[in-house]
Amino acid sequence: MTDRAERPLLFLDVDGTLLPCAGARLPTTPQGWADWQPASNPQLARIDRGHGPRLLALPCVLMWATAWMTDANTVIAPRLGLPVLPVADLPPAPEEYPADTLNWKTQALVRAAAGRPFVWVDDSITDLDRAWVSAHHRGGRVLLHRVDPMTGLTAADLTVVGDWLRAAR
Repeated sequence: MTDRAERPLLFLDVDGTLLPCAGARLPTTPQGWADWQPASNPQLARIDRGHGPRLLALPCVLMWATAWMTDANTVIAPRLGLPVLPVADLPPAPEEYPADTLNWKTQALVRAAAGRPFVWVDDSITDLDRAWVSAHHRGGRVLLHRVDPMTGLTAADLTVVGDWLRAAR
């Protein structure tokens, strides 16, 4: 699987995944989220810059799946040494949603995968998302990997993802 079009997709979240939430007071309003996303956000110092090379070494096509949308390419990617990545076409992020509902990204990511194998790395994946993807994603393997939002993505998480991707080949 050397052709980019044949490689599994890896949908990557930012808040709680690349940007750990431990001790941070997360925004609760649309304006608060707008203020959270500029490069001047001091919380960005919590991003592990070592993740960039680790992500680039994975046998997959990296793709943003985050409310940051294209801002992830201008603010997050340079901190990690990542190139400009494609951005999943997501619906607008809800201001809030009950814990017992499907994640706002789930359906859009299954559509974006279009039957290709994919990994989704996020801090808000639930068993409901897993069940929905299992029932609706046809023709490809899937790994929904939940990251602890307090610590964010770790080397152990990347090992799990890397092992899955290598086995998917």
